Amino acid sequence: MAAGLATFLYREVIHPVGLIAWAVTLGLALAFNAQVSASLSDADHRDMSLDEFRKHGISIVTIGLVWSITFVWFGLLGTVSDLIILWAIVSALIAGSTLIVPTTPLANIVFAGITGLAAILGFALTGQYLMIAVCAIFVMAISAGSVGASRTFLEARLAEAAIVEKDEVVSLLLREFEENQADWLWQIDTARRVRTVSPRFAFALGKSNEDVNGKPFLQLLSGETWESGQFHPSLHDLAERLKQRESFSNLLVKVSVDRAQRWWELSGTPMLDEKGVHIGFRGVGSDVTEQRESSEKIAYLARYDTLTGLPNRLMLNEGLGEALRYAEQWRARCAFLMIDLDRFKAVNDSLGHLIGDQLLAEVSQRLKEVASDNERVGRLGGDEFAIVIRDASEPGYVDKVASRVIERLSRPYEIAHHTLYVGASVGSAIGPVDGTTVEDIMRNSDLALYRAKDEGGGAHYRYEPSLHASAEERRRLEFSLRHAIQRGELLLNFQPVVDAYKENIVSFEALLRWQSKEHGFVSPAKFIPLAEDTRLIVPIGEWVLEQACLEAVNWPAHIRIAVNVSGEQLVEPEFAATVVRSLAKSGLAANRLEIEVTESIFLRDADLARKALEEIMALGCSVALDDFGTGYSSLGYLRKLRFSTIKVDRSFVQGAAKQHPESLAIIRAVVAMADSLEMSTTAEGVETAEEAEMIRQLGCKKIQGYYFGRPMPAEEARLVCQRTPAPPVRILPPSGGDDRRLNNSGK
Repeated sequence: MAAGLATFLYREVIHPVGLIAWAVTLGLALAFNAQVSASLSDADHRDMSLDEFRKHGISIVTIGLVWSITFVWFGLLGTVSDLIILWAIVSALIAGSTLIVPTTPLANIVFAGITGLAAILGFALTGQYLMIAVCAIFVMAISAGSVGASRTFLEARLAEAAIVEKDEVVSLLLREFEENQADWLWQIDTARRVRTVSPRFAFALGKSNEDVNGKPFLQLLSGETWESGQFHPSLHDLAERLKQRESFSNLLVKVSVDRAQRWWELSGTPMLDEKGVHIGFRGVGSDVTEQRESSEKIAYLARYDTLTGLPNRLMLNEGLGEALRYAEQWRARCAFLMIDLDRFKAVNDSLGHLIGDQLLAEVSQRLKEVASDNERVGRLGGDEFAIVIRDASEPGYVDKVASRVIERLSRPYEIAHHTLYVGASVGSAIGPVDGTTVEDIMRNSDLALYRAKDEGGGAHYRYEPSLHASAEERRRLEFSLRHAIQRGELLLNFQPVVDAYKENIVSFEALLRWQSKEHGFVSPAKFIPLAEDTRLIVPIGEWVLEQACLEAVNWPAHIRIAVNVSGEQLVEPEFAATVVRSLAKSGLAANRLEIEVTESIFLRDADLARKALEEIMALGCSVALDDFGTGYSSLGYLRKLRFSTIKVDRSFVQGAAKQHPESLAIIRAVVAMADSLEMSTTAEGVETAEEAEMIRQLGCKKIQGYYFGRPMPAEEARLVCQRTPAPPVRILPPSGGDDRRLNNSGK
């Protein structure tokens, strides 16, 4: 039919002699193929010879080549449309043969490949490149389909053969293998002696078939424990099922093979003869030792912390739940202690996570040593641990446990040649007094822990109902702070910094204030830590920087503006871009902007902080190191980064005013070091003329404090800048109690 269509298509293009010659050639090829196919009519029941395989291949190749002639002969003489119709005819022939004769996928693929290549050549010669892609995709698809159809046909024939198969042993083995991945066959008689086993079953026992046949089945499984009679309970279960002649499936049995313990999964079915008399058992089995060990490991990981080996949050929840039920049953009390390490973040950030992990492992070991049988120690995550006290009825018992924990964890640690000091804060809640559910107790102990951390750490704090009010206030405060910028509640005050000798203003420090519509005036000491904890300090810091630059352009060109920057801002990738935007928007010269940072910024990511500050200095801005000596001081910071100013904390100034030798020595050392490094020094918290004179004598270059001016609104700062300075310059607007409560520098 396909040949007739092709002949009819090119009847007016090809000479009749040519068409007849092509048709005769195709007829001879088809006749040869029919002869070969007839000789293979019984191939389902025998093996094909190499010669028969070769003849069959030649017949298919011949037919394919004859059809290929049409694309490089007929196709070039006809139109493109005729060539596309010819490809449609041949592709229908290919698809039809794939569907009708699925038993010969190789022949179908060969025929499709030859004719497809010829079609691609024909379309290439006529410039039909899109059709080339169509032909290629069709040939690949039909090849894959031919293989799939052949596989489906073969699977169907195999399934039919399996249905016909009536042998019970093969049926059982095949079913159990497919459903349970079993791969051993065993059969025992009524005396439970082995009659037949597969070679793999004998191999799994470490024996040969001859050594296994005739032996008691249970003796083979129990190994060396057969003589002692101390069987695993699973073997007793197997023996009982064999005795009761019950079918069993996927029975987990612990066996002994060459003194090694293995876990096998056995399935068995009773055998009956023609009269229904029991004649034994037959079944299958497999070794599932690795799967069981993996399951046990997964179960362990679900309940224990991988780093410390302590129970995790899930297991602590279960333990606390059991303790609450025990307390309710016996009218007793239980307790939950939540423990957080002090200064752990500084160790982790400065020395790396490896040292931090080793420190956590050492902490867990100390907690194990502190805990008694009445306590369960666990790790909640990060640097948070917990202790569940089953019976806390004895007065003062919880305080004693908390004191032992704090004392033990506060001792120095020797980790990788580092001597580390971290403390611990503890929050506790008593059940059922402070809560009747696991969630209530854990939440309340967390509130108590937060209060202990808020009080400075290193202490134990018990839950009180008032803590809920504090937590709610913090939540409300955070919500208001998130909208403070949009509501226009934030404002800047400016405190002057004067030359220590000329007493003229050289700069102002921008200080953030919050006048909330809901909470009134909120102290920076209260909302700044909240902003840092919630990372609101980043958008707030951007606002402060922009507003400070916009205000500073109204001052004389020699007066600079200093802006405090948090460590959370420095680790932002776009911090330098934020500074550039603020300078560009305000028009402020870069050399009039000074960024103030504290030493704590280097504890989180020293390299990232240094890189950010170097980018700022490259713009022309200066960087001041604030509160030097009060934090984690390191001269390495001064060596790696060129600060413009070192600010001496007010605590040293007050100490020096009282003639404390330590404070005097520290100020002299800082001044001498700054002079040698060509850095300036600023003394904070100067309140009296005597303190100012003392600071001059000690060599500080600049002074900041109430003696020369309190923090003031932007309007007053502008007026101060416009006045003609007359020393001493002392700007003393009416003082408010809130400024005094912050600190002497007005921060």
